Amino acid sequence: MKSIFKYTLMGAFAMSMATACTSSFEDINTNPNEAHDADLEKDNLKTGAFFTQMQNYVVIYKDGTGNESSDYQVAQGLSHDLYSGYIGPTGTWASGSHNGTYKMTWYEQMFTKPFSGLMPAWQSLVEAAEEQGQPEIKALADILKVEGMHRVTDTYGPIPYVNFGSGSLGTAYDKQEDVYKKFFEELDNAIDVLTPFAEANSTLMQDYDNVYDGDVKKWVKFANTLRLRLALRIVYANESLAKTEAEKSIANPVGVIEAADERAELLHSKLNYYHPNNDIQDFNAGEIRMSAAMDSYMNGYNDPRRSAYFVAAKADSKYHGVRCGTGNISAKTSQYAGDGISKLNVNKTTTPIVWMTAAESFFLRAEGALRGWAMGGSAQSFYEAGIKMSFLENNVSGAASYIADNTATPAAYTDNTGDGNDAAAPSTITIAWDDAAGFEANLERIITQKWIAMYPDGPEGWSEFRRTGYPKLFPVVKNESGGKVSSSVQIRRLPYPNSEYTTNSAAVAAGVAVLNAESNNATGDNGGTTLWWDKKSH
Repeated sequence: MKSIFKYTLMGAFAMSMATACTSSFEDINTNPNEAHDADLEKDNLKTGAFFTQMQNYVVIYKDGTGNESSDYQVAQGLSHDLYSGYIGPTGTWASGSHNGTYKMTWYEQMFTKPFSGLMPAWQSLVEAAEEQGQPEIKALADILKVEGMHRVTDTYGPIPYVNFGSGSLGTAYDKQEDVYKKFFEELDNAIDVLTPFAEANSTLMQDYDNVYDGDVKKWVKFANTLRLRLALRIVYANESLAKTEAEKSIANPVGVIEAADERAELLHSKLNYYHPNNDIQDFNAGEIRMSAAMDSYMNGYNDPRRSAYFVAAKADSKYHGVRCGTGNISAKTSQYAGDGISKLNVNKTTTPIVWMTAAESFFLRAEGALRGWAMGGSAQSFYEAGIKMSFLENNVSGAASYIADNTATPAAYTDNTGDGNDAAAPSTITIAWDDAAGFEANLERIITQKWIAMYPDGPEGWSEFRRTGYPKLFPVVKNESGGKVSSSVQIRRLPYPNSEYTTNSAAVAAGVAVLNAESNNATGDNGGTTLWWDKKSH
């Protein structure tokens, strides 16, 4: 954190300052083979590579610049994806004692990768955009910055953020409350700048944009939906601010994401890549499989999306998951690797990395409406629209009958490997909307379906579980946290990286003090300490 990386795209053009009277001076003294400032500005050459680099660091993937699938795995696969209840760990690492059992082993790269890749690229882009008088390019970069960095603060808590790139950057960790207020300031400004471009159907940064191919209207819809996501994230910490920011997104004339082709994903048509889970599952000795939570909810609901998400187990052609914290995997590798447990349905060339589904947008509005906010419709209408959109996004049929089902509930979990890690059903929540149900029951209904629809976005699934307590998830089989993490409350954050203690010790120590000052339980730099917005769990 003590140094900001600088990148140089092209050699600078040296212009002669000698005086002359000839009218053809500029033509004579201009080298046609060199790039000039006007050309760089016109083609966004000064900003484009940085914009692409920022996109590459929102979700880490194998990108040809040194990042590998293992970086994704260490950044989120072995933490967020497990703690969200999406993925069951079936690797034989560390004799079964690791993140899955709360013996914290991998927790650095969700912090170090964005601070070494995303934030320096943002700073360089902003400097170039301001030089060229392009506030609209800075606005796009600010949206990307918030999308990438909210995942970081939601993982750790206080982070160095508010003054990054201001010229007064130190190594101080900002309160998470202040980081979120900065997020809203940046999103508000970016949306204001870009709304006229969106209304004019303008295109920006098309050659460098691997998410929306330069479509500004889609970027504004994404920014509005992101603001809505973050507004609900803080609802238990600052409800009035949450309501204000959420309603801004709905009031904006461009609106929020409402169509499948508006969801935020890395486009295979623009990038030659594959989802890291393909590598982790098929080439890393079968290290991930369906989770017990997905087994319980999707089997209990007889959910048609099962086949879109997972592959039936070889042993019986049914869908089976594995609980987190299971310790006997080495003894039964074949059962865990695919005979008894379902693999993920990940296609090497077509499965996209998705930052935000279109379905999530409707579920966000459903919760806002449930809270009485001005969302433009009823909680039930948005809830049902979210389910329909999720079925559409996953190319499966049967949404109408699924929505009408008022009897199916999550199933009890049976450990299909024979290890005996069976568990009672985690919840009795049904699918069909029930106006007679209380606020909490309908909130659980919304978040449960939202959770299914957001799969496999582990950072978002884990954050929503921590924020709301839903969906109800199975505790880890074995808890090796030494009492730092409650099995019933479950893990609340990741510790700060060891590298910060080595190179930035005073700042990280102060950051831990800020973390504990904002927390409800103040237990230090460990997985049991709640974040500022995590007010409901304690």
